Amino acid sequence: MINAADTAFILAAAGLVLLMTPGLALFYAGMVRSKNVLGTLMQSFFMIAIISIEWVYLGYSMSFGPDVGGVVGNLSWFALSGVTTAPSADYATTIPQIVFMVYQCMFAVITPALITGAFAERVRFVPFVVFAVLWSILVYNPVCHWVWGKGGWLGAMGVMDFAGGLVVHVTCGAAALAAILVIGPRRGYGKRSFIPHSLPMTFVGTGLLWFGWFGFNGGSALAANEVAATAFVATHLAAMAGVLMWVVMEWFILGKATTLGAMSGAIAGLATITPAAGFVGPNAAVAIGCIAGMVCFAAVNLKVKLKLDDSLDVVGIHGVGGAVGTICLGVFASTLVNPGGVDGLLAGNLAQLWKQIFGVVVVGSYTLVVSWILLKIVHGTIGLRVTEEAEVAGLDSTEHSETAYNN
Repeated sequence: MINAADTAFILAAAGLVLLMTPGLALFYAGMVRSKNVLGTLMQSFFMIAIISIEWVYLGYSMSFGPDVGGVVGNLSWFALSGVTTAPSADYATTIPQIVFMVYQCMFAVITPALITGAFAERVRFVPFVVFAVLWSILVYNPVCHWVWGKGGWLGAMGVMDFAGGLVVHVTCGAAALAAILVIGPRRGYGKRSFIPHSLPMTFVGTGLLWFGWFGFNGGSALAANEVAATAFVATHLAAMAGVLMWVVMEWFILGKATTLGAMSGAIAGLATITPAAGFVGPNAAVAIGCIAGMVCFAAVNLKVKLKLDDSLDVVGIHGVGGAVGTICLGVFASTLVNPGGVDGLLAGNLAQLWKQIFGVVVVGSYTLVVSWILLKIVHGTIGLRVTEEAEVAGLDSTEHSETAYNN
């Protein structure tokens, strides 16, 4: 039966997750140069439109529709055929299925938007949109079905992901790495610094992301219940611990704490707790946040040594954070916290840890390979990268004929 409180809660959570994409746009736009602000904003914001349409006609049915061999859902829900205000027996029994559909839509929207931070300031708008749509169809939708879909093969073997460590963060991180390898670095990378033009803008984006993440993780309980409360608290504590640990790492290694570092630590903590949020208690959430701050800090600094131009640290924060959080689930999860979940290593279940590692390897490898192929095809046919002249002039003027600031 439909529960009014659960329905209201998930509708609000869907709105919070939607808010994350404009928040992400601001988070990214503040870190690029002023000539690329609008181009960066547009790459994220336009995903709300194009991926929502893809979700209605293909994505929802491929991700959550009746199973085909454990790999993908069939297209019987094409254009939301049969998706009504009645509850779903397979996914959310106390809310209308159409509410579940629109909530999951917001996850599909933000995932390709996250990838854009890896190649900020050097990719053409239309080819990127083509890539994003193809990527959603061939990567996001199948992986979503594997992990969350009824009959999906990874979920069937016991791989767990509460709110998107695998489905969102590992996929976007692996795709970001593929993009870096295919597209190459920005002009002048390694020879001069690329100074963020507005850290206050990034600060606002961080706040919106943190706020929206309560819907991202808390709403994944799909009901206004004790699991949602657990996820809500774990989300905040992990973000807090991520900030503290990142700042401590900066203080000891660099001799000073930075605002950008604090904001990066928050996002690292949030990304890392995502797969485990509904399965762990407060102390485990703090531990996961601390691990996120240390590991993601190290990963972000490693890119410089590897000479990888991950412009806005998508691989180091989202990819590494999602993978680490998925593995941490296999360590810290406890049925004492969530009776409907699993026990991890600390509760005596070593097998769950291996399942989580397997999930990371499978999803990461599949996404990396398919993303690389798609990027090569799009780059080789219509050209992903802007010309050298356009890169010097900036994406705002060359791609959108606009400027963010009138000097």
